[in-house]
Amino acid sequence: MRSNRAKVRAGVSMAATLPMLAGALALGIPAAHAADNPNRDTLAGTKPAWATAKADKGATSDSSKVSARVYLAGKDATGLAAYAKAVADPSSASYGKYLNAQQAKQRFGATAAQVTAVKSWLTSAGLKVTDVTEHYVAVSGDVAAVEKAFGTQLHNYTKGSKTYHAPAKAASAPAALAGAVLTVTGLDNAPHKASSKDQLPPPDAVFKNAGPFSSYYGSNTASTLPAAYGSKIPYAIKGYTGKQLRAAYGAGAYTGKGVRVAITDAYASPTIAFDAATYAKKNGDAAYNSGQLKQVLPKNYTKTDECGAAGWYGEETLDVEAVHAVAPDANITYVGAASCYDDDLLDSLSKVVDNHLADIVSNSWGDIEANQTPDLAAAYDQVFQFGAVEGIGFYFSSGDNGDEVANTGTKQVDTPANSAWVTAVGGTSLAVGKGDKYLWETGWGTEKATLSADGKSWTGFPGPFTSGAGGGTSKTVAEPFYQKGVVPDALATANNAAGNRVVPDISAIADPNTGFLVGQTQTFPDGSQQYSEYRIGGTSLASPVIAAIQALAQQARGGKAIGFANPSIYAKYGSKAFHDVTDNPTGSGLAVARTDFVNAYDASDGLTVSVRSLGKDSSLSAVKGYDDVTGVGTPANGYVQSFGRH
Repeated sequence: MRSNRAKVRAGVSMAATLPMLAGALALGIPAAHAADNPNRDTLAGTKPAWATAKADKGATSDSSKVSARVYLAGKDATGLAAYAKAVADPSSASYGKYLNAQQAKQRFGATAAQVTAVKSWLTSAGLKVTDVTEHYVAVSGDVAAVEKAFGTQLHNYTKGSKTYHAPAKAASAPAALAGAVLTVTGLDNAPHKASSKDQLPPPDAVFKNAGPFSSYYGSNTASTLPAAYGSKIPYAIKGYTGKQLRAAYGAGAYTGKGVRVAITDAYASPTIAFDAATYAKKNGDAAYNSGQLKQVLPKNYTKTDECGAAGWYGEETLDVEAVHAVAPDANITYVGAASCYDDDLLDSLSKVVDNHLADIVSNSWGDIEANQTPDLAAAYDQVFQFGAVEGIGFYFSSGDNGDEVANTGTKQVDTPANSAWVTAVGGTSLAVGKGDKYLWETGWGTEKATLSADGKSWTGFPGPFTSGAGGGTSKTVAEPFYQKGVVPDALATANNAAGNRVVPDISAIADPNTGFLVGQTQTFPDGSQQYSEYRIGGTSLASPVIAAIQALAQQARGGKAIGFANPSIYAKYGSKAFHDVTDNPTGSGLAVARTDFVNAYDASDGLTVSVRSLGKDSSLSAVKGYDDVTGVGTPANGYVQSFGRH
């Protein structure tokens, strides 16, 4: 499953740490003849990394039940990847020659004959087909039937303190299917916890920021608090608005008119229409036109308890309000998943592609790379490639835990942001001054120290790392063509001499201490549900902000879709289209003061006062040129217009 990235409201990520299918990530699942059976094609990556001989507890009972999805490779998987690359590359003769959804399906999708053959193979093994789409065939059955179908045995393996079943060797498919199968998911059951609930819970408990605030960066100095880095520091802002962000990132007169933006998350806020309209009215954004905000939702919801369904309401709220604030005339379609599990999130992404619901898709969710499995990586990449050939670009937040060492003990990047087929969005701390003037940015990375008991110093200043923009070098995804010559070799080869994918690609505001103001209906202590506003951050903010800016850029090029943007973004590297973000841009150290409610909503239980140092992202650093905190930088004046010149 996946975790949402929003709720970074107190300087640390509030996103739940959610379990998902474990294993090492590898990009691409080639079909190769199994050495021990020339009549079958191996589906590489379908045995998870944790299913080791040491953890093996023996065969799984033949009567145990399994549900799986067999993803279809389509008629030309190699051609799909090649065309996805060519159509996104400004130097290619095929650049911008997008296919519509029907053309893409006809050229690269699975044929009726392939679907029939796959169904026949599965049913002949004793499995029951439960669903068929143009992307997969879903089946269920007992272990004996699964083992017969996929040419492997299922064994029980210990993983941490629990035991799960998984293939004892990689699954395979009959060679007679001629490569019609891309991969199969669901052969291991870590950690599918069922939930019988299918109704959404009420909104989460209220969260409010305590003052004092700054209305713009530096407008209110904390004169009675201790200094930091040799001078008095400002209070954190109340929360930037669309007007301030549009000015900072060079929106100009563009509004996103005529451009469609999709947002994917799990579940759906029951109050989003009211909240979005109320927020726009209160904060100077344009009112929504009829039909400007739409939702595409599943018939039923699942796993609402274990996924923390109500926690996703704030994610949708942030994404919708941020897109509208920066691109007030763009049409927004929210596509909610039935749960936070990969199968359901994949279904939501597929809806966008299959129905071409938008040209730009913001996704503020993900997990650590170690928690991705190769079978799912292949399924995700296939969706992203179909999107690319249709002129659809996917934007993913890069994560809120810096290099992930403090969170997991291991330096790693997040996924799906690590995919070579998406635009990974990193995060910054943003200073917008008086008159909406852009002052500076640093890479988002926070260290926190609290006020001493006597109020005369900051205890343990600057304090421990709390949160920061995700970034770094993938351990498994090869370096994509567009990063070569831009990403420093020291980063690209950090885990592999041949070079790997480095995250992020571009960045925008993310630091909750310089964050965005949102409005949401929340549950108050007396049980009432009321609209209230608070400041929020995380790369969950950066992703919809960049998606909105891309909507402005698409408008600037006469509405022509940008599609998969990375080749174009890297082609602009080093130009005035970007703010080249570095840590400590003023040379004197940067920090803000914050006062927070102990109970998160009022002063009845007291207040805490802290100093938040900026530009200290774990082991990651924002430096001159490309870096693994901010990528090529943030949009500057001229970025939007630069897409219009293609």
